Amino acid sequence: MLKLINVSKTFNPGTVNEKKALNQLTIHFHPGDFATIIGSNGAGKSTMFNAICGTFYPDTGGILLDGEDITYVPDYKRSKYIGHLFQDPMKGTAPNMSIEENLALAYLRANTSKSQFLSRISAKEKRDFREKLALLNMGLEDRMKNPVGLLSGGQRQALTLLMATVITPKLLLLDEHTAALDPATADKVLDLTKLIVKEHNLTCLMITHNMQSALDLGNRTIMMNAGQIILDVKGEKRKGMTVNDLLEQFKEGVGSQLNNDRMLLS
Repeated sequence: MLKLINVSKTFNPGTVNEKKALNQLTIHFHPGDFATIIGSNGAGKSTMFNAICGTFYPDTGGILLDGEDITYVPDYKRSKYIGHLFQDPMKGTAPNMSIEENLALAYLRANTSKSQFLSRISAKEKRDFREKLALLNMGLEDRMKNPVGLLSGGQRQALTLLMATVITPKLLLLDEHTAALDPATADKVLDLTKLIVKEHNLTCLMITHNMQSALDLGNRTIMMNAGQIILDVKGEKRKGMTVNDLLEQFKEGVGSQLNNDRMLLS
């Protein structure tokens, strides 16, 4: 489904601020994979997501999605088949537009029919939006005309998740999408995430700072450091792993203890 082959990216090359963010990164994901990705700050997790989304082009290497080379495909074209959620609930929605208008934009962006961009959203499609909103169990189906800016962070993040999957994407990227929410709301959005991923059998990559969640969710756990993969575990081996095992794997792969309070205290 997704292949990154020898992908490298250096920011500010030749300056005192030079940073090698991805270093010959090679990894393959299979259809239906739900991979959790962990690593300390600067490990390259979000940079890998940005490379996949087309936020920048890699210096070297290639990216293939569903057999198609997308290495130099513009980001706005990739957005039709790649859903992306961020840590900040304020991203991914237009606050001054209504819930219905935000869903309509997401639907039209991802729709593969060229003529659809020239048409208006039909009454049936609006009913479909309402039904999908009702599944969130947040009462948003009765607020479709309200501006998104009036919603809470959890409501906006749930709406953004719905927008990213209103037309089933080939790939869903979740960049710590519950980290800015309170624990109860985060659990609710995470449950919704699991439901949508399972219902659509999505290929999903999720960055998390919570090492226990990295082992509990999905079918595969990946650890990154210095722009490289230092651990890729799945199957029976993953089922028996503990957080302490992950810490030991980090120490073996890097040569030092993990020093990230946010991960250690989660």
